[in-house]
Amino acid sequence: MAFTELFIKRPVLSVVLSLLILLIGLRAATVLPIRQYPKLSNTVVNITTSYPGASADMIQGFITTPLEQAVASAEGVDYITSSSVLGTSTIQVYIKLNFDPNEALTEVLSKVNSIKYLIPKESNDPVVTKATGQATAVMYIAFSSEELTASAISDYLSRVVQPVMSTVDGVAAADILGGQSFAMRLWLDTAKMAGRGVSPADVSAAIAANNFQAAAGQTKGYFTISDVTANTDLRSVDDFKRMIVKANDGGFVRIEDIATVELAAQTTDVSAVMNGERAVVIGVQAGPQGNPLNIVRGVRALFPEMERNLPPSLKMKVAYDSTKFIQSSIDEVEKTLIEAIVIVVMVIFLFLASLRSVVIPVVTIPLSLVGVCSLMLALGFSFNLLTLLAMVLAIGLVVDDAIVVVENVYRHLEEGAPPLQAATKGAREIVVPVVSMTITLAAVYAPIGFLGGLTGALFREFAFTLAGAVIVSGVIALTLSPMMCSVFLKSAEEGRFARFSNRVFAAMTCWYSRKLDRSLDYRPITWLFALTMLGLVGFFYVHTSKELAPEEDQGIVFALTKAPKYANIDYLDYYGAKLEKAFRKFSETDLSFVLNGSGASQSGMAGMLLKRGTSASDHRSCLGPLFKPSCRKSKALTHLLLACRRFRADRTACPFRW
Repeated sequence: MAFTELFIKRPVLSVVLSLLILLIGLRAATVLPIRQYPKLSNTVVNITTSYPGASADMIQGFITTPLEQAVASAEGVDYITSSSVLGTSTIQVYIKLNFDPNEALTEVLSKVNSIKYLIPKESNDPVVTKATGQATAVMYIAFSSEELTASAISDYLSRVVQPVMSTVDGVAAADILGGQSFAMRLWLDTAKMAGRGVSPADVSAAIAANNFQAAAGQTKGYFTISDVTANTDLRSVDDFKRMIVKANDGGFVRIEDIATVELAAQTTDVSAVMNGERAVVIGVQAGPQGNPLNIVRGVRALFPEMERNLPPSLKMKVAYDSTKFIQSSIDEVEKTLIEAIVIVVMVIFLFLASLRSVVIPVVTIPLSLVGVCSLMLALGFSFNLLTLLAMVLAIGLVVDDAIVVVENVYRHLEEGAPPLQAATKGAREIVVPVVSMTITLAAVYAPIGFLGGLTGALFREFAFTLAGAVIVSGVIALTLSPMMCSVFLKSAEEGRFARFSNRVFAAMTCWYSRKLDRSLDYRPITWLFALTMLGLVGFFYVHTSKELAPEEDQGIVFALTKAPKYANIDYLDYYGAKLEKAFRKFSETDLSFVLNGSGASQSGMAGMLLKRGTSASDHRSCLGPLFKPSCRKSKALTHLLLACRRFRADRTACPFRW
């Protein structure tokens, strides 16, 4: 008994096998993660070393350079960037694409530990952290207030909001951006210190001696136990003011005698503004296995409770939500998927001209597309733009095997064979061609998945999903399609529409034959045309624009700001306020924000979120470095352009780079 005869004589077995493919595929489709693009392991290892009071040159020479030289030899390192500023050395080690993040972290740690003896003893130990995934958070939430300071907002977010957001499934971290943590600041007066014979070392020693934690234990009575606590640390501004620094001739020198004490921000090198108000931003980072759509859905579910508990003057608004674009892109691909199915069904019907014949290959489409989901889950793939694109392209490929089976069975029906015999004989004859077609189509797309670099990482899921769908369609064509032919195809009689369709195609065939005969009479011209088209292939390939992915309008305009090296946070705030004000003058702007000090102390990020239905392309052209009077409302950027001109006049670069 041939392989196909088993499924023709046992139709229940064929149906059960197809239902098994369908159910396993549906189950896999429900658990497959959803992303915008395939998963890429982008790992960045950050090495941060603090040396309070050290100059940038000292940081560069004694900390940054030795660490860079050691880490550069670690396995998996792609390239390294670093910055040395007053008191801090920051090194970012970018790991090769899809290199094991844990192995990379281990390599970097071992290299850092091997040269720790070269680092000055007065500096703090290097802090090594790993960041895997996207550089941009899936969601940015801004908290602004007209009354509260940035330190007060940061304190509330770190105590109340950040822990709640971190509990959402799939969230790797909820980072506070533009925040300023509370710290006790002591502003020393050098003149008063000199008059009382106090040095900075005396102040540092006094603070260390008074900030002491004591574990006093407990006392036990006959029936009770009492805990003993000793308040040996400093807790308030008054405690710091009354702290004794030095004793002289029976008198005491206290901190309030030589310094001004205040509870203020630990650092003022960062700031954030939203819609003209001081703000602090929380960036929701997705984990490596996190589904952005589920993460944002879970975070938004917390909003009602969070808004009820906010202080009266504190406002919350979503500054950026990447899942809106992801969901709209997926919706468009799903719409295209449905349109492709309709078009393929119509084409099949026009050529086969029989509803009974059309049903057989059409059933292959959903079975193949759903069945390949089980292979995607086994390979660790996800639903993304590229795998959905593969499914769209697979619609026209998965029906080929079934159509070949139907055509061969129909040929035997035309010769007078009964349906069961025609299906048995036709399927037996077509086994080798169907297997060959399936392997050939899979072999065409599968090699794309073995490419290296970023292109291979992006298109691996595309190639294997398409090849997998073709393989599933081949299995269905050899199991379900022959059985359906024996049931649905009863005779070779043609209906009225079939006869009309055959006449039309026969006329087209005759017309093409006449044109082909005439072209063969002028073979030199035909050869010239063929060679011309072949030569144009190379010309078009060289002169066609190339890009990794086409530009997409996500309804938001980002601006990266970079100031001169001598600039401080006040400098960034001054020009950032002009930029943010220019953003708000556009009537299409829904929200504008500026984040200064992000990444480096002389750089920042700004953006304008457009109202729904507004295109960002026109605004981006208006906001470019070249002033275009034709842009709508471009006058709103006069301050920005004047700032650029002033910087050019000062022989420095324009601080705003788009």
